Amino acid sequence: MDETDGFEARLHSAWEWWDTAIEDAQEGRWTRTTLERRVMDDIAVATPAYVDPSTELPWPVRLGRLAAWAEVLRVAARAGGWELVSVTGVTPPRPAGMAELLSAIHAVGEQGEIWLRRLPLDGPPTSRAVRGFEAFLFGPGAADDLRQFFYD
Repeated sequence: MDETDGFEARLHSAWEWWDTAIEDAQEGRWTRTTLERRVMDDIAVATPAYVDPSTELPWPVRLGRLAAWAEVLRVAARAGGWELVSVTGVTPPRPAGMAELLSAIHAVGEQGEIWLRRLPLDGPPTSRAVRGFEAFLFGPGAADDLRQFFYD
């Protein structure tokens, strides 16, 4: 797949929105509600668990793990009444909260959906690109550890 598909801008923006939401929560500008806490707990249960990156997974499985996050985030947003918005090239509003955090994570999962859908025609994306998205979602300091970023 072509490196100019916009995935780098998507990932950069997702990190920016993620960082803004976490910073606003840690600085006290966003205090999660009971509903937001429950939704985050549900996200943690419903999303794929971390797999050691040295594990060789077939491309459909690897991309499917990324794509699974998008559907989980759409369900979470609907459950809480939050609107998911495109984050690519957009500065996150302040104070940021749940809608911004979910939008950031959704952008990454949505890229997995795009890659998975295009896999039969275009082949797999570059390993470097996929590793960047996996690093956002899985492992220490990533969306996989979402609940640990909140002090409330």
